[in-house]
Amino acid sequence: MTNVETEVDGEQPSRQQGAFRRALHRLTSPEHVLEAEHREEEAVEHGGTPVRRCADRQLVCVVGMLRTVTIQPRGQSPSLQAELWDGTGTVDVVWIGRRRIPGIEPGRVIRAEGRITQRDGRRVMFNPRYELRPMGA
Repeated sequence: MTNVETEVDGEQPSRQQGAFRRALHRLTSPEHVLEAEHREEEAVEHGGTPVRRCADRQLVCVVGMLRTVTIQPRGQSPSLQAELWDGTGTVDVVWIGRRRIPGIEPGRVIRAEGRITQRDGRRVMFNPRYELRPMGA
């Protein structure tokens, strides 16, 4: 028998073998890989498009964790900028004219809808509609 299970006489590998593979994957994968997989699953589960699939100028919904939140001066008006990560990539979410938005903080998961664009080689979404996801969800 080999390490790789194959179909034999039309039979699929058993659920028990699948559960074993998943458990082995969880035990042998680095923490950052497991976290990325979890974030991607969460994003899709809540109706988000994985960031890696978002094309320039496309209207999208993304779901991810805010890794950083900063205030950026932009001429006469400040802007609140957050880096959203969904396990597949990042998008900078920018609210122009805002210094603070209650609930927008590092570690918070949000669902944001808007148009993706490129700025300095990074994906950016300006003034998106957003929804704060429950803490710990």
